[in-house]
Amino acid sequence: MLSESRSDRKTKPVVVPTRRTGAYALMDSLKRHGVKHIFGYPGGAILPIYDELYRFEAAGDVQHILVRHEQGASHAADGYARATGKVGVCFGTSGPGATNLVTGIATAHMDSIPMVIITGQVPRAAIGTDAFQETDIYGITLPIVKHSYVVRDPRDMARIIAEGFHIASTGRPGPVLIDIPKDVGLEEFDYVPVEPGSIKLPGYRPTVKGNPRQINQAIELIRQAKKPLLYVGGGAIAASAHHEIKELAEHFQIPVTTTLMGIGAFEEHHPLSLGMLGMHGTAYANFAVSECDLLIAVGARFDDRVTGKLDEFAARAKVIHIDIDPAEVGKNRGPEVPIVGDVQQVLMDLLRRLRETGDITDANQTKEWLGRIERWREDYPLLVPHPETALSPQEVIVEVGRQAPDAYYTTDVGQHQMWAAQFLKNGPRRWISSAGLGTMGFGVPAAMGSQVALPDHQTICISGDASFQMNLQELGTIAQYGIKVKIVIINNGWQGMVRQWQETFYGERYSSSNMEIGMPDIPLLCQAYGMKGKVVSTRDELQDAIAEMLAHDGPFVLDVHVTRNENCYPMVAPGKSNAQMIGLPELKKKDLQVELVYCSNCGAKNASTNHFCPECGTKL
Repeated sequence: MLSESRSDRKTKPVVVPTRRTGAYALMDSLKRHGVKHIFGYPGGAILPIYDELYRFEAAGDVQHILVRHEQGASHAADGYARATGKVGVCFGTSGPGATNLVTGIATAHMDSIPMVIITGQVPRAAIGTDAFQETDIYGITLPIVKHSYVVRDPRDMARIIAEGFHIASTGRPGPVLIDIPKDVGLEEFDYVPVEPGSIKLPGYRPTVKGNPRQINQAIELIRQAKKPLLYVGGGAIAASAHHEIKELAEHFQIPVTTTLMGIGAFEEHHPLSLGMLGMHGTAYANFAVSECDLLIAVGARFDDRVTGKLDEFAARAKVIHIDIDPAEVGKNRGPEVPIVGDVQQVLMDLLRRLRETGDITDANQTKEWLGRIERWREDYPLLVPHPETALSPQEVIVEVGRQAPDAYYTTDVGQHQMWAAQFLKNGPRRWISSAGLGTMGFGVPAAMGSQVALPDHQTICISGDASFQMNLQELGTIAQYGIKVKIVIINNGWQGMVRQWQETFYGERYSSSNMEIGMPDIPLLCQAYGMKGKVVSTRDELQDAIAEMLAHDGPFVLDVHVTRNENCYPMVAPGKSNAQMIGLPELKKKDLQVELVYCSNCGAKNASTNHFCPECGTKL
């Protein structure tokens, strides 16, 4: 037996421990994980970390963005992560600093966004004594994080940071909280770095590859389907699966609809694109999901705002559900073919299997189905009102999208969010919106995060007059760092979606939803922060004002006054099926002259091509 010579042996380089503090170990570990920007706000318990941050920032290793409220830090880190796919990082001190991060952590958790949140904590000996600014942020956030740590020994710091980044960014992404007592940051120890990717977590092994047998079953169902529909969620964005989705859709000529989180996963100008489905989705997407015979769910979780009345959602369809999180598969709807795995990897394997078995696809298999969808598209288009005396919200958003087709868009939450989802055409990661939690105040700080991450690209925040006021203090952050975000306020003087629900379901009792009194003068507010602001209230001003905003070399807030009572339609009322939309446009006269079908339940007029009455959902 030959012996191995010393020169043939591969030896790992010897790492000599150096005497460092826990705060240094934290900052060095963040640097090793490629962190270039941190959003945060200092305080007593986290000052040892900020003291070390001072040195790293002076050396040019990292940039800290000082927000004006910790909620802004968490949303900015979230926007940073959504725009880039990287892990967003934010800092907050103990007590109120940590609790101010909670809404942003919950937002990221609901939408599966990779973040690492660092919080300061009172010294170890003071934990549990109700010390000044002590809160159990570890316990508070347990339901809204993917994982969490309290660092009780500085020698664990590098390992915990490496584990935190690995957990946040792999499998189903999500936020990881790391709570660091003040004295842990100050304590010196023999520091040995832990390199990214070097840690092993035996109990954490997300399934990446889909089961080959289930993939074959999915292919067979797709080949048999006459009325298939791809239903694409945020998991497809997280997995960067847009190329594979496009190839699958085009190969079988399958129409594609997306969730609010899935916007951008499929080219929205593509003839197979149906836009968003659900409560404020397009009529043709909702009719399609009500009538399809095969639903292919890709990285979607069957959220209630998508499904409407769950037992009537795709009631006639077999379901293929592809998701990396096994807890989501079958949670709300039992699939005929469940496939657990990374969405991109599963679709790559499916497409590879198709090529291996030969193309036996019938080119006309979905022709009739696509024709029916096209008739729905013609009968029930998304409408852009042009009132004589005022601007409509829809025409404002359409004009912004026309002038800035390649921008990264963030939104706040409400009517403006739904109109933006309906009318903007976005690419992958260029749509950044709080979906699951529906967080007002998200849009401005998320735009800061996106713009800081991608300074050579344009980021535009579509906000509402109520949402904007939730975190308008972040204009101070924008001013300090010269962050060139553009903010468009769709200003109707209301909490718009609340007003719409009060009008529709609460007898027009507008309780505490009017925001007209107390809305700041935007040009004066911007002047106070040293930035540009402008008000627009007429159609003649709109185009030039948007062009001025986009051309301005700096931050800009455009306050656009729109009609006060415009509602966002179509709309699926709570407890109704997706086919039971209100606010659909009336059928064109040419359709009424051809052939009418009267609903046996409500008597509404329907085109002969309808299979369900849009007024009440009754099968015709």
